[in-house]
Amino acid sequence: MQNSFITNDFLLHNEVAKKLYHEVAKVQPIYDYHSHLSPKDIAEDRQFENITQLWIEGDHYKYRAMRANGVPEKYITGDATAYQKFVKYAETIPNTLRNPLYHWTHLELERYFGITNLLNPESAKSIFDECNALLKRPEFSARGLLKKMNVRMVGTTDDPTDNLFYHEKLKKEKFEISVLPTFRPDKATEIEKGADFVKWIQKLEIVVGFSIQNFADLVGALQIRHNFFHKVGCRISDHGHSTFYHASATDTEIDAIFQKGLSLESLNQNEIEQYKAALLHRLAIMNHKKGWVQQFHVGAIRNNNSKMLTLLGPDQGYDSIGDQNMAENMSQFFDKLNTVKSLTKTIVYNLNPRDNEMMASMVANFNDGIIPGKMQYGAAWWFLDQKDGMEKQLNVLSNFGLLSRFVGMLTDSRSFLSFPRHEYFRRLLCNILGEEVEKAELPNDFELIGDLVAKICSQNAISYFRFDAQP
Repeated sequence: MQNSFITNDFLLHNEVAKKLYHEVAKVQPIYDYHSHLSPKDIAEDRQFENITQLWIEGDHYKYRAMRANGVPEKYITGDATAYQKFVKYAETIPNTLRNPLYHWTHLELERYFGITNLLNPESAKSIFDECNALLKRPEFSARGLLKKMNVRMVGTTDDPTDNLFYHEKLKKEKFEISVLPTFRPDKATEIEKGADFVKWIQKLEIVVGFSIQNFADLVGALQIRHNFFHKVGCRISDHGHSTFYHASATDTEIDAIFQKGLSLESLNQNEIEQYKAALLHRLAIMNHKKGWVQQFHVGAIRNNNSKMLTLLGPDQGYDSIGDQNMAENMSQFFDKLNTVKSLTKTIVYNLNPRDNEMMASMVANFNDGIIPGKMQYGAAWWFLDQKDGMEKQLNVLSNFGLLSRFVGMLTDSRSFLSFPRHEYFRRLLCNILGEEVEKAELPNDFELIGDLVAKICSQNAISYFRFDAQP
């Protein structure tokens, strides 16, 4: 059966929206400033073996839907063949009506492969074969897929111990798409993980070439890696935590907590939070000194299913929305940095829709009247990056801040087929604005509204992250 819903005017329900999208939003290049794409795959221009490997493997959105549909793990992360896994996904898709995957799946099939048939058990074999045949072509390599979507910049997510070999390789090649690292020091903060934390510290020691005996050594080692990342072109940090931390402690107390962590001694919750708060504060100061943008992804409860964590490891679709109360800590964390004049440009991403208004109102407290849009209430993230979540994010941002300064959408994805997420967002943005123009709630001024759309789709990201000033 033909896909009859993703038309040229998909999600565009008024004439102004159609004009805004087709004449302005559609042609804007993509600056995907936060993703989890593999720089190795880009540098080596990976040619994927089959559509399952490219499209399903590692995608926790698809994993969760398949499990909810009663698909055994063998056909998700297990040893079933690529075709068997694809068939099980095809069997799942008709059951995802009104789930974001139904839109994304068919949008991606059409945009990358020109396939307009609905994915279901009957079409699975022909779609599998057609995609695989196309994937053999050079233009369907990792780089080719990026070019197909008019991507100009990709921000990867990288551990401080990473040697950034592939970023440097791409830079030397002068690859036309800028692939820049993002400093993600979460493992340095995870003192509660005991042996895994110690192993990571040992790995950091090897990279920096000296023993890390105390907290000052750790900060010094991270500063060395921060400097190295900057040299390679990094201008963004990222921090993924369940909440914000602000638990006061002296330097002596923090060092004692760090020593306990290295010795695998038991730590209480207050000590864990004191350590995290102290290290995140120092990292934020590093970001400010370099003029970086810092991102905070907060609100997730990760690895809820301990049985499956043991079997499969992390990031396999067993995370969820948390319900922590974080307003006070968030306020104090940013206020402490602001007081010592060390608060850099910051984007905060929220996972619990309950906290949308709180987050948007909180970050606005720390705008400085100098940098436009300095404190950003970020794009709809993870469980919220669907139609309802994107619309809510745009409305809350408009009510509590300046939509005109928003740096726009991102993929936050490990998949090279996720870039139609930008199109999805742009269509929703144009539809909201077009609807309000037609209701006479906004001026019927195409130049004015079109300029807003262009800024949100790409221009704001260029100026905010200073992509035009990259080395």
